[in-house]
Amino acid sequence: MNISQETATNQQGHQGGLTAVPGVAVGHFTDPAHWTGCTVILTDKPAPAGVDVRGGAPGTLGTDSLRPGNMAGYLNGLFISGGSAFGLEASFGVMRYLKERNIGLVTAFGVVPKVAAAVIYDLGVNASDRPPGVEAGYAACLNATKDPVVEGCVGAGTGATVGKLAGREKGMKGGLGSASICTDYGLIVGALAVVNSWGNIIEPGSGAILAGARNNPTGGFIDPIALIKSQPPKSNLAFANTTIGVVVTNAELDTTAMTVVAKMAHSGLARAVNPCHTLFDGDAIFALSVGHQLVPDPNAVGILAAEAMVQAIISAVKHASSAPGFPSWAEVHRAG
Repeated sequence: MNISQETATNQQGHQGGLTAVPGVAVGHFTDPAHWTGCTVILTDKPAPAGVDVRGGAPGTLGTDSLRPGNMAGYLNGLFISGGSAFGLEASFGVMRYLKERNIGLVTAFGVVPKVAAAVIYDLGVNASDRPPGVEAGYAACLNATKDPVVEGCVGAGTGATVGKLAGREKGMKGGLGSASICTDYGLIVGALAVVNSWGNIIEPGSGAILAGARNNPTGGFIDPIALIKSQPPKSNLAFANTTIGVVVTNAELDTTAMTVVAKMAHSGLARAVNPCHTLFDGDAIFALSVGHQLVPDPNAVGILAAEAMVQAIISAVKHASSAPGFPSWAEVHRAG
């Protein structure tokens, strides 16, 4: 695979992204020629982590070790990849990068990096049969930076699409977005989302559909409730969708608390994606603690995580550019 550097010609970094939390870096590998890529999140120190998988069609790696009560509920790195299950191969590139730097669990016979991953199904856009592999994962690590997160059709969001509940031909372009919330008392919560949903993207305040299944040729969007009431879902779209989220905070919390944060962050996903958590989606959210900010009540982190997740999901579709057959938010709303 020809490894390209991070391509962000038409993308703008979001000042309030995941890297607003000290101690975290984000790197992308983008393959624009084949509409796929992967994204890595690296932490300065082992990060207590939790995960909550709610979709019926997940593609993940390393999630069992994050269950509360298991021996090592922390991560050195986390990545999200296109390519469906084939994209999990990129994990070996991330592990190689960390092992070369002696980062990981110290065992009697060498260092073993602690890495978790999730994938999205972008094969309908990436028709090249060239998913991200080992070198792609390694390149994403080399590209990792603490600069503002690049958003849109970059990294794992390169081939993401949304609103396929009425068929792929009526969907729109998804992508990768990031956001953060800073409190007056020092707590910071950041979120990153790769939005490749079966459902529509909703603006929670107004309830308006920002992106999703288009009601051509009359314009506007298809209401999923009205659609389900009139006809059954297109089951041939099973396993072809997923929204993956990552939450990072400077709060000092353990694996059990971060698991609760991941669960609470799903309420933000549910506010911004309708429908979500279906049998056709592999929706999952990871949550990592990278700081020493004392928070008496971890509910504060979970509440802010849900709101940051909403903002990241909306930012993903607003920063995305069009792909063949999948118009962008800017293109659809300009035409409207």
